[in-house]
Amino acid sequence: MRKLLAATLTACCVLTVPAASVTAADVTASHGTRAAGGSAGIGALARAGQWQLDALRLPEAWRRGKGRGVLVAVLDTGVDARHPDLAGAVVEGPDLTGAGRGDGPWGHHGTAMAGLIAGRGHGPGHAAGVVGVAPEARVLSVRVTLENGDPRREQQPPGGHDALARGIRYAADHGADVISMSLGGGSGTRDGSAAEAEAVRYALGRGAVLVASSGNDGDGANRKNFPAAYPGVIAVGAVDRRLQVARFSNRQDYLSVVAPGTEIVTADGAGSYVVSDGTSPAAAIVAGIAALVRSTHPDLSPYEVRTAIEQGTGRRPPGGHTPAYGHGVANALLALRAADDRLSAAAGSPARPFPRFGPGRGVAVPARRRCRRHSP
Repeated sequence: MRKLLAATLTACCVLTVPAASVTAADVTASHGTRAAGGSAGIGALARAGQWQLDALRLPEAWRRGKGRGVLVAVLDTGVDARHPDLAGAVVEGPDLTGAGRGDGPWGHHGTAMAGLIAGRGHGPGHAAGVVGVAPEARVLSVRVTLENGDPRREQQPPGGHDALARGIRYAADHGADVISMSLGGGSGTRDGSAAEAEAVRYALGRGAVLVASSGNDGDGANRKNFPAAYPGVIAVGAVDRRLQVARFSNRQDYLSVVAPGTEIVTADGAGSYVVSDGTSPAAAIVAGIAALVRSTHPDLSPYEVRTAIEQGTGRRPPGGHTPAYGHGVANALLALRAADDRLSAAAGSPARPFPRFGPGRGVAVPARRRCRRHSP
């Protein structure tokens, strides 16, 4: 389930939870196990299962803002805007796969990722259902790949050629502040592709922050994964509830940070929930953090946003970086504080030429603050 194929999704969804027939046991059950029960309280149970909210210190971070005014492009299998937790959050973009919806599965993985980024919950006070890291952000849905279980994936529709590269460009041209890519191997090669690399550079130049999952074969081949490996992309690995790196999470020198990626409860389809493991949910969570930083500090460039996220981590490893942990465990509150520090340093220092990704919407900051990795 954690294999990476051409355009394969990096999440491993382990338990689907239909809204009409679940109990608390569904949210905490072992992989593949379902308990019988009624529908009462499913939204509350889904919220209770979101252990990452406290781990990321989101209640404190939300005092600063919840992502209002930020558009996050979700390049995935499509986002189902009918899910109650995403009502009013989704902007429909194009389907670049060339496959059409047809009779195959559609939008499950993309909806799950969108829920982690900008889920609003539902019901009185929006207290039920899943809430994303940036619940006031909007999601731009761009379909660039098919679900893992869709047999059409192997047919490689002509219209789907370079879908990821075209999706990145579309998102950048349509105002995306953050581009979330919980997928890997989109070009069909482990070496990446020139079209994707150029699209990444283009989006960074337009001021978009790019986030991608590091991959799920860390306990096996541990291969380099694109788009995470492209320079300038925030590459995200996964940790468990103990904030220990998950066995499946890829270890690579270009890893930026790690984030919650096991037993993650999120949206699935039009009205259900799913519990998933993988670097996909971890990447979506960090995309949400990027949205919070961009919302509260709109003048920061993509490079500065990435650096704030990398500097604003908990459990920083010895030496400041390792292939397993990156710069540490992502933390929404600490990322916002690191962004504050960057602006304070810029305000108190003479402006100097500062190499960064993109012309930015940013301010000049001292060259000594430059991050040692992913140099422009």
